[in-house]
Amino acid sequence: MKSEWFQRWFGEEYIALYPHRNAAEAERVVALIERIISPARVRRVLDLACGGGRHSRELCERWWTTGLDLSEVLLRVARKEGIDAPLVRGDMRVLPFRDHSFDLVVNLFTSFGYFADDASHQHVVQEVSRVTSPGGSFVLDFLNTAKLRNSLVPYDEREIGGQIVEQRREISEDGRFVIKRICLRGTGKEFTERVRLFDVGDLSGMMTNAGFRVTAALGNYDGSPFTPQSPRVVLFGTKQ
Repeated sequence: MKSEWFQRWFGEEYIALYPHRNAAEAERVVALIERIISPARVRRVLDLACGGGRHSRELCERWWTTGLDLSEVLLRVARKEGIDAPLVRGDMRVLPFRDHSFDLVVNLFTSFGYFADDASHQHVVQEVSRVTSPGGSFVLDFLNTAKLRNSLVPYDEREIGGQIVEQRREISEDGRFVIKRICLRGTGKEFTERVRLFDVGDLSGMMTNAGFRVTAALGNYDGSPFTPQSPRVVLFGTKQ
């Protein structure tokens, strides 16, 4: 069976091209989450799609945290970085945790929208709801699709570690996905990212359908309200 794009991409080449994500940005978003959900009592946190653990590091400084990701390569990076959290390999569509295990679940930096069918995305949010305790919080941090559609850069290239990386971007013919093709010039290696273009209404609807009450829609990590020009959409939901 052919593997999904996200199973192929988040490996050794990804780490080589993106060795250091922005730690200061991670601190800002976690500080924002702490401020927005206060004074809610948080004992256990799930960093869903934790990757190399930059958000988990910040979360661990505040709460007991578990990280989950599908990529063994990224989990090895997190362990090597000394992330002080249990790190679990798993699929977000089938979370290996008991009901009501966490007071806070976060899904950050557009680690959502990777699947071909919308039912899978809704199922992820249902799984998040299942493992979130009543009164607990879910934070979903996604790109602002309206802004992306208006400002998409079709092509760029840059040098990373002596390697020329070409990136081509397009909206799928049906308008539902943004597709980025990453080519490592001269190597014959090419990778594809494909993210579903959910707008804020779509995301809010999925959260509501899964039993969350959406309490805030922010547009950036500085806590500003969401607008069509915002760089991101950061939704906060409370489990009913």
